[in-house]
Parts: sequence; structure tokens; C-alpha cells
Amino acid sequence: MKKILFLLLAFSLFILNLNAQIQEPVKFKTSLKSLSPTEAEIIFSATIEDGWHVYSTGLPDGGPISATFTAEKIQGAQLVGKLQPRGKEISNFDKVFEMKLRYFEHSVQFAQKIKITGPTYHAEGYLEFGACNDESCLPPTQVPFNFSGKGVADAVAAEEAATIDPVAVDTVASLAVAADTTAVDSTVVAQDLWTPVINELHAFGETTSQKDMTWIYIFVTGFLGGLLALFTPCVWPIIPMTVSFFLKRSKDKKKGIRDAWTYGDSIVVIYVMLGLAITLIFGASALNALSTNAIFNILFFLMLVVFAASFFGAFEITLPSKWTNAVDSKAETTSGLLSIFLMAFTLSLVSFSCTGPIIGFLLVQVSTTGSIIAPAIGMLGFAIALALPFTLFALFPSWLKSMPKSGGWMNVIKVTLGFLELAFALKFLSVADLAYGWGLLDRETFLALWIVIFGLLGFYLLGKVKFLHDDDDTKVGVTRFFMALISLAFTVYMVPGLWGAPLKAVSAFAPPMSTQDFNLYKNEIHAKFDDYDSGMEYARKNGKPVMVDFTGFGCVNCRKMEAAVWTDTKVGDIINNDYVLISLYVDDKKPLPEPIKVTENGTERTLKTVGDKWSYLQRVKFGANAQPFYVLLDGEGKPLNKSYAYNEDIPKYVEFLQTGLERYKK
Repeated sequence: MKKILFLLLAFSLFILNLNAQIQEPVKFKTSLKSLSPTEAEIIFSATIEDGWHVYSTGLPDGGPISATFTAEKIQGAQLVGKLQPRGKEISNFDKVFEMKLRYFEHSVQFAQKIKITGPTYHAEGYLEFGACNDESCLPPTQVPFNFSGKGVADAVAAEEAATIDPVAVDTVASLAVAADTTAVDSTVVAQDLWTPVINELHAFGETTSQKDMTWIYIFVTGFLGGLLALFTPCVWPIIPMTVSFFLKRSKDKKKGIRDAWTYGDSIVVIYVMLGLAITLIFGASALNALSTNAIFNILFFLMLVVFAASFFGAFEITLPSKWTNAVDSKAETTSGLLSIFLMAFTLSLVSFSCTGPIIGFLLVQVSTTGSIIAPAIGMLGFAIALALPFTLFALFPSWLKSMPKSGGWMNVIKVTLGFLELAFALKFLSVADLAYGWGLLDRETFLALWIVIFGLLGFYLLGKVKFLHDDDDTKVGVTRFFMALISLAFTVYMVPGLWGAPLKAVSAFAPPMSTQDFNLYKNEIHAKFDDYDSGMEYARKNGKPVMVDFTGFGCVNCRKMEAAVWTDTKVGDIINNDYVLISLYVDDKKPLPEPIKVTENGTERTLKTVGDKWSYLQRVKFGANAQPFYVLLDGEGKPLNKSYAYNEDIPKYVEFLQTGLERYKK
């Protein structure tokens, strides 16, 4: 069992050494191939990285994403037959989906035949495909196509050309698609302001790799969650019984201690496997998309509200009793390591009503980081904290006598966690609200709700508010009193925020100051522009350098920088007086007036939202995709200094700004 734990830890550390990047294991190219004067084929040709595979067409329901063809617009032509896969198709039984699946490795072609029926034709749509490797899957991905021509006469010419040089026909067709893509995107890509400056940034000593949450932070968060779970009514009473069982069932004390260690290791393995399962189910790319997806953020919000209600005593979230009974009976009939592992699994099932909401909250938090290993690291921290007392009390049995007795204090912890989950639920609702511009939860509303929540928590800890499972004892202990004092002090601290105070302690969670309707605080910095091209034009006309701020509504570190660094008087004066600030939200879900088609790394993409456009600008022009990301530019879009990421060192930020100014003046 310890070997298994070691392998899991080694795997985790290996993954952590990989740089976070946008995964593009499958690259498609589209072309139109003439078959006859009245027939042609739309061909999607893919190259697939080693270890990945693309699923074929017509897979059964309940399985992975099949390759499908969708024609959104088709005029002067009609589809003939179904989408046809071409290549070396592999057919294997998949244990995860429990069905026989067909897929392709290394390369594949999908072809859709069309019949040209009019003097001119136009076909527009997309191919949707699914791809997986042994660790994760890509979300359903679309490959767009857009072809038009002069109908039968054009088809005849293509056929004649094909008899001379078939490769040339495909090349011409591909160039026609590229020309069409460039024409649609000429307002963006063709401008000098969008020209890549990655080499120039590297010349300044650029480093763009950044993560919003380090693995150490995720591990500590999970560890704290595990400590909280220990003090719940579902776990705490089990500790002395379990440890005593291991020590008494064997006359050999060393064996009893070894069994307790194995029990703890089993808990770690179970919860780390849960974290890895989350990644395998969703995939790293899908986890990254969760951070600003409205549906998932609303689901997270509702889930945390349900968890909070459970902790308040409205109901209990329990797993089916037959699961627990089945595992428990299996543990009794077996022996050795398997018996101990099943006992640990029984603990996980029995304690779910208390640990489930904590685990759910933890997984929601780390899943939205997009890191492939974040759920496993979070669960590792949680499991170590949960397993720690079982091993420590086995090593030092005398400590069992000093354990606090079970009682009402554990219910107080449950209810307190309920208030905290309710508060954090609002963060996810806020992210969805900001990304889609609904305007439901501005900064004042968010702070007002938090003030009420933490105020009620303070009164609950003082015994002024009671729930169903609370006893009638109105006495308040010293620890509980200090907890109430902290909660009420935090409540008072947030009140000035209703009038615009920056509130650095909650800046990572509250909506940005730009959503504040009533603001008496005058030292806030607001961007002059939220459009790159307009801001650059203004800067050229006024002879000022530009600071481009790539940010996001769901970016925690962006809010921290705005509250901790931008509010500094010296920083604020430089930005307001010497720069034109352009803030570009990469998760803005407002639709563009018209979709923009671009080609990036050999793959055609469609930019549908404002956030898509700014994210594309950051990747293509600056070679980065993390936020916050600050870059200083002159009027021609050339960098004045290396970029700046998340770092709350104010003197360093001032130096970053002043260096850019000096180079601009030269």
C-alpha cells in the first residue's frame, strides 16, 4: 500500500514539473476536392500527437464524442451520404465506457460528399470531434469550414485541373479557404498593432509562465479541509474506536501500529484516486473552461448552497446504506491488507454526510484552476490531514485519554462551515454574472450579502441564533467567543466597502470596483478603454504610452493586484497621468457583432465572444495566456519593457512602469 502511495506522489510531482499550456494534440486542415463537374468532397485532414486518438463516426450512445458533420448554411448544393472516416481505424473494448470503441491514431481524414445543384454554391458549417489520451479528454471541438464557388462551371475546371495535378487542386482549395478566412479577419490580423512581439519581449528577459494557484496553496487548502473534517460528528467519534481496534486485535503492538499506518495510507490512496478520477472524467481542458462557464458556475453555486443547508441541519447528504453495508461485510470476510483498505473505504462512505460538502467545496475550488493535477493535490492534502490522527494515536495510545469528548461543539463546527460555504457560493454566482454581463450581483450587493452572512455567523457563535440540531445550552466557551469576535469584526470591516473602500482582505472574492455604483473612494484606477484598437488610436493621437491589462472577471489574482498595488498613491499617479490603461477581459462572454475566423498554429478557430478576441490577442501577439498580464506598449504596438504578472511588490511594479516611461521618451 505504501508503494502505491509513493507512486502516486511521484506521479504528482512529475506532473507538477510540466509547464501549464494550451493543449492542441489534434490539428485539422480543411480542403475542397472536386470529384466530377457536379460533385465534390469536403475533406478534414488531421495530424494526431502520439498518445492521443480521435474517435470515429457513429459510436453508440453513452460513449465518447463521435465525429459528426454539421452544415449550418448550404445553398446551391446538397449533402450526399454521411460523413466518411478514412485511415487505419482501431477497434477495441474500452473498460471505462464498457463498450467497443473505434478510433484513429497519428492521422485521420473525414470526408463529406456534396452535390452541386446551382450556378453558384455556398457551404458553411463545422466538423465536431472528440479526442482522448490515457489521462484526459478534450472537450467537444469544432473545425469550421466555409466554401463557395461558381457552381458547375467551377467544378468542371477543378476536374480538368485534377487530371493534371490532383495535389494542386487541393492546394488551391486550401488557399481559397485561407483567403476567405483572412478576408473575414482582415480588420484584426492584418493590422500592425496585432503583429506578434514575442521576440521583442524575450529580448527584455521575458518570462510568461504563471499559475493562478500554486500546488502548495492547493495542498494547504486541502490539508485545512481535512483538519476541519476531523472535528465533525461523522469522523471524530470513530478515531478512538478504530485505533483501539487495531491495537487490541493483535498481541503484537508493532503489528497493530503497522496496521494503523496501513489504514492511514489507504485513506490517502482512496482520496487521491478520487482527485485523479475528477481529472480523468473532465480532462484538463474542460477543467480550464469551467472557470468562467456560466452553467458550471451556477451549478457550483447551487451545489454549495445545498451543502450549506445540509450543514445547517435541513437534511443529511448520505450515500445509499447498501453501499456501506456491502463494503463493511466484505471487510469482515477478508484479511490482510485488503481488509484494512476496505475498512478505510467504509470510513469514507460512513463519513460522507460530513466530509462530502467539504470535499465538494475543495474540488470546486481547485477544478476551476484548470490544472490537470490540482484535484489530486487537493485530495492528497485532505487525506493526509484525515489520516494523521489514526497513525499518531496508534503510535502514542496514551493520547487517546486526552481527546475531547464528542458533544455539541462538533455541531457548531458544522454550522460554521455551512456559513462559510454559503459565502463562497456567492463567488461562483458572481463569476457567471460578470462574465455574461447580467448585472445581478454588483459589488455593493455582494458585500451586503457577505456582511449579513458573517454577521449572522457571529450571532450564532454567541448563541443568539439557533438551528435544529443545537442544544438549549446558552453558555458560550472562550474559543467560541473569540470565533464570534473575529466574525463580527470582519463584518464591521466590510461595511465601508459599501461606499467604495478597497477592502484588500476580500478583493480576491468580491466583484471588481468597476461594478460599484456608489463610490466615495477617489484613489481607484479605472481603465480608459476596454477595446484594444480604440485605446491604441487614442494613445497615438495624445502621444502617450499604453499599459494593456489582460484580466478576467474570474481572476482572483487580478483583483488582488488592483486592490493591493494599483491603490498605492505612486502607482495610481503613474498609471492615471502617464499611461493609457486598456483593460481586456479574456472571459467576457458578450458575443461579437460578427464571428471572426482565424488560423492559429495551423488550426482554424472561430472567435465568437469579446473574451475570445482578447484571449487570441494575448496568445498570438504576446505568447501568453495567464492573467493578470500587464504589458507596456508604444503607439505602434511595440513593447517598452518585459511584461509583469502577479507580484504584489509595489516598488518592483513602480520600477516596471517607470522603465517603460523612460524608454518611451527616448
